[in-house]
Amino acid sequence: MPTNTPRRSPPTAPLATARPSRANEVYEQLKRDIAEFRMVPGHRFSEHELCSRLDVSRTPVRQALFRLQQEGLVEVMFRSGWRVLPFDFDKFDQLYDLRMVLETTAVQRLCLQDVQPSETALQALKDRWLVPVAERSADPVQVAEWDEDFHEALVRAAGNPEMARVHHELTERIRIIRRLDFLKQMRIDATYDEHAKILRAIIARKADRADLLMRSHIETSQVEVRKITLHQVFMAQQVAPAG
Repeated sequence: MPTNTPRRSPPTAPLATARPSRANEVYEQLKRDIAEFRMVPGHRFSEHELCSRLDVSRTPVRQALFRLQQEGLVEVMFRSGWRVLPFDFDKFDQLYDLRMVLETTAVQRLCLQDVQPSETALQALKDRWLVPVAERSADPVQVAEWDEDFHEALVRAAGNPEMARVHHELTERIRIIRRLDFLKQMRIDATYDEHAKILRAIIARKADRADLLMRSHIETSQVEVRKITLHQVFMAQQVAPAG
């Protein structure tokens, strides 16, 4: 009788290591160039120039540009390449209005929930923002990232995934202009102070106070960003190479 021999499984192929696509790398680089005013509003450029500077083919450059176009950062010019769009302050004001609605709603929900918000989420925020002055970060890039995380964490903790999704998309759209709020040390200090007050109001379940503090925090940031942006664009245009 034939004997049953165990069947061998086919060899498993090694897992490929995930790496960012070239188009995504180009997109991230161009977005940084715009945010840091290496490509100033109004600046015109061609796909060929980008291919040469970034040492990539035309396909990832075009894919990245179309993505930036959808985000309202660049526009294609008829027969004359591309252009970095000027800041549309009316649009940013509208986005800040939406941010105000989402974040004030979130803090009110956190204060009025029957169950205390996630202790893990709040503890992480307390560990970062309720610290002595000597332990505060002075790195504007780091503080800008932490600021985004603070606001997104509060919205997530409010327990509405759809609201959190919309807020995350909003955060992506205002990142370039919002990060300019951290160019001055006084604004970094104010962010620490204001975040600490908002956290303490949430922990104490004082909904009206938390709402008022968040509203004031966002309004102040909006005013400061508009002033800083105008100044930064002016200064960047003075040193930008002639097109």
